[in-house]
Amino acid sequence: MDEVKKLISDIKNGNIKPVYFLMGEEAYYIDKISEYIEKSVLTEEERGFNQMVLYGKDVTIDDIVSNAKRYPMMAERQVVIVKEAQHLSRTIDNLSSYVDHPQPTTVLVICYKYAKLDKRKKLYKSLQKTSVLFESKKLFENQVADWIRKVLQGKGYTITPIASQLLVEFLGTDLSKINNELEKLKLVIPKETQITPAAIEEHIGISKDFNNFELKKAIGERNVIKTNRIINYFAQNPKDNPFVVTITILHTYFTQILQYHGLKDHSKGNVAKVLGVHPFFVGEYQIAAKNFPMKKVSGIISVLRDLDLKGKGVGGANMSQSDLLKELLVKIF
Repeated sequence: MDEVKKLISDIKNGNIKPVYFLMGEEAYYIDKISEYIEKSVLTEEERGFNQMVLYGKDVTIDDIVSNAKRYPMMAERQVVIVKEAQHLSRTIDNLSSYVDHPQPTTVLVICYKYAKLDKRKKLYKSLQKTSVLFESKKLFENQVADWIRKVLQGKGYTITPIASQLLVEFLGTDLSKINNELEKLKLVIPKETQITPAAIEEHIGISKDFNNFELKKAIGERNVIKTNRIINYFAQNPKDNPFVVTITILHTYFTQILQYHGLKDHSKGNVAKVLGVHPFFVGEYQIAAKNFPMKKVSGIISVLRDLDLKGKGVGGANMSQSDLLKELLVKIF
């Protein structure tokens, strides 16, 4: 986020480069930067004649260069934005000749989503000389909750660790998807308000009591009754609680417990750092480690792998999600 803030700040201050090549697996920041350039570099009056949006699947590199070499009309500069430029991956290196000698009155923005340039290619080296080459990297799951907290903090909100973890468990690591849900929350929740699991349940539809986060906690506490209730809820609502998601989350969870057992330093700070979790949740891992010795954890990880295969139709093609969840419960406890 710091790199994005600096990039935006430079544009605000008039330090505008002739070419912005935005690439990477995480589309969110690519969209945000290109949208900012689209809305702020030119005035509303200038955009009509001097701003153009092209799409990679509809143009060639020659088309892009031809448009970029045009002169602006009654304006200091023009903006050319190429969206979905990853469709030009086979010929994208041909852009290097333009990047080496860009039109000084053009701001060319290339949105190269879900991919990145080969560092050995000429274009990569050319971009490093005179342009902005920005890579939007996918966040790891353990980084997303903190990203949610920072985004909301910037908008005047706070969020509880459990609420942010609920969003990650339910929505995954797609920042655009998460941001859409946060925008919905901001429409109905006043500023300076703390977002809680109850607010998540009411406005987004994620159950605060029956979700994978609560399932992990119940299992870690060896709370068989609560675990059984959650699993029964999952069995009755399979579309909202896919087995493949549950099994993946539990596999990660027990792998973290195994890591905990292998640590010499069990201080809160070290555990949080090694396991990649918020310090708020360290106590839950301490409880789980007491309830599940290392040998038992290793056995459960093996069981989870076996159930994952069955869930995909290998060795258990006729098993329903309900049966798989019941087997999971029995073998864990």
